[in-house]
Amino acid sequence: MFDLIYVYLVLLVLLNACWLAMVFFYLPGNWLMVLTTTAFAWWQWQRGVFSPWTLAAIAIFALAGEVVEFAAGFGGARKAGAGWLASLAAIGGAMIGACLGTFLIPILFLGTLMGGCIGAGLGVWLVERLRGKQADQSLRSGLGAGTGALLGTLFKVFMAVLIWFTVAIAAFWP
Repeated sequence: MFDLIYVYLVLLVLLNACWLAMVFFYLPGNWLMVLTTTAFAWWQWQRGVFSPWTLAAIAIFALAGEVVEFAAGFGGARKAGAGWLASLAAIGGAMIGACLGTFLIPILFLGTLMGGCIGAGLGVWLVERLRGKQADQSLRSGLGAGTGALLGTLFKVFMAVLIWFTVAIAAFWP
C-alpha cells in the first residue's frame, strides 16, 4: 500500500525550494528551511525521517551562512581601511540596496544581489566621506565593502543549496 509520508516529503522538499529562492532576495530562507524541516521532523518523529544529526547539520549550515555574510561585508570594509561606523553602514547599505535593487534593476535575483553590493559600498563610501576621509580612500573602502557583501551573499546562497540538498537526500535516503 502507498504510504502518504512520501507525499508529505515531496511537499517539504518543494516548500524548502521556495525558501531557498528567498535567500536570493536577502530574506531568511535558510532559517525557514531549518524551521520547516525541524517542524516536520517533530511531527513525524516516530518515523525517524530526519535524525537529530541532520537537523543539527542544517542549523549549523544556516548559522555559518549568516556569520560569513555578516562578517564579509563588515570585514571587507574594515580590510580596505574603513572605520567601525562605516563598516556598520555596509550592513545597513546592503539591506537598503537589496530592496531598491530588486525593484530598480528588474533582473531576477541579479538586481537584488547588485543592489545589495552597491548599497554596501555606497553606505561605507558615504560615511567615510562624511567623516572627512579622502575620496580615493573612501572609494577603496566602499569597493571593499561591496566585494565583501558579494562574497558573503554567495557563500550564504551556497549554504542554502547545501541545506536544501541535505534535506532532500535525508528525506528519501533509506
